[in-house]
Amino acid sequence: MNVLVVNCGSSSLKFQLINSETEAVAAKGLCERIGLDGRLVYQPTGGEKEVTEAAMPTHTEAIKMVLDALVNPNTGVLKSLDEVEAIGHRVLHGGAKISDSCIINDEVISVIEECCDLGPLHNPANLMGIRACMELMPGKPNVAVFDTAFHQTMPEKAYMYAIPYEYYDKYKVRKYGFHGTSHRFVSKETIKFLGLDPDNSKVIVAHLGNGSSISAVVNGKCVDTSMGLTPLEGLVMGTRSGDLDPAVLDFICKKENIDVTEMVNILNKKSGLLGLSKGLSSDFRDLNEAREQGNEDAKRAVDCLCYRIIKYIGSYVAAMNGVDAIAFTGGIGENAIPVREAVVKSLGYLGITLDEEANQTRGENKIISTPDSKVTVAIVPTNEELAICQETAELVSK
Repeated sequence: MNVLVVNCGSSSLKFQLINSETEAVAAKGLCERIGLDGRLVYQPTGGEKEVTEAAMPTHTEAIKMVLDALVNPNTGVLKSLDEVEAIGHRVLHGGAKISDSCIINDEVISVIEECCDLGPLHNPANLMGIRACMELMPGKPNVAVFDTAFHQTMPEKAYMYAIPYEYYDKYKVRKYGFHGTSHRFVSKETIKFLGLDPDNSKVIVAHLGNGSSISAVVNGKCVDTSMGLTPLEGLVMGTRSGDLDPAVLDFICKKENIDVTEMVNILNKKSGLLGLSKGLSSDFRDLNEAREQGNEDAKRAVDCLCYRIIKYIGSYVAAMNGVDAIAFTGGIGENAIPVREAVVKSLGYLGITLDEEANQTRGENKIISTPDSKVTVAIVPTNEELAICQETAELVSK
């Protein structure tokens, strides 16, 4: 089955055309600057990358350009759009009403709309992509794969906040977790790669990138995760603060004479590695280079990043009463050798020793703990697009 995987941001759209049986990617690309001047980057597998500058006032025009590229007589990979059998959409937030991936209908669209308050940057854009595909490819099944779905197996003790219960009753204020598609994919791949028993396994997945989260997975099911009601909770990230004392918001708002909305924007967009490094960069690669050159601001940011990862891994080992494997994934997890080194060397109490030569690996499955380690640590690359494709094909085939 040919599945078009669509991941819409507020001004961007990533896509891949994947065959669900062979897992082969026929083409992939990116639409940028939607709502401004517009740019399509399109690349058929084995072919040259093409860049087209064209106006994209909305996501509808962006999707139309993608579809035109896929059937282009010269560089397209399809003879007609009839060969696209389903469309899989990454959707950020499904709230408490949707606990798994599902075929999109009016009811699902209503739930995504209801959750726009919880995912103001993503859910509206996700809806734009869904509606554009429905308009341009009427009759084709569209599937929503929610970032929050994998984490819906968390027990109440893990997802509840210790605030008046009425806020849960009225507004469903609780921990939801994100990056669920990646956590589901990587936890399964880790079990497969390491030959663990799927029905008797404890795995920690560290999805580390510009946005980062950690999950605790017992027998293939999530029992806790670091992100919360929104993707702001948890680890130190590129521009997000992660965990902090809630009273910080009130304190700074009064001192700076700003409102809570502006303060939350600061915590989302001006904090994390960017804030800790005094505005130097939100990109780990820049910070690591500066750190190696002796920049103290960069060192502070990287140290805080690693320390928070170490704390969360330790807490999840305790919560699961042990761990069989720890998997690093995401842009930083798969490629940032110094982060993995700092984290793994702090886990000696678990009987883990880092294989420093193996840790030089980037972007491929690799065990980076020594054979005598009591817990296996590995790099396990994520593939969210393939995961979305697989879930879409499974639902549509039922």
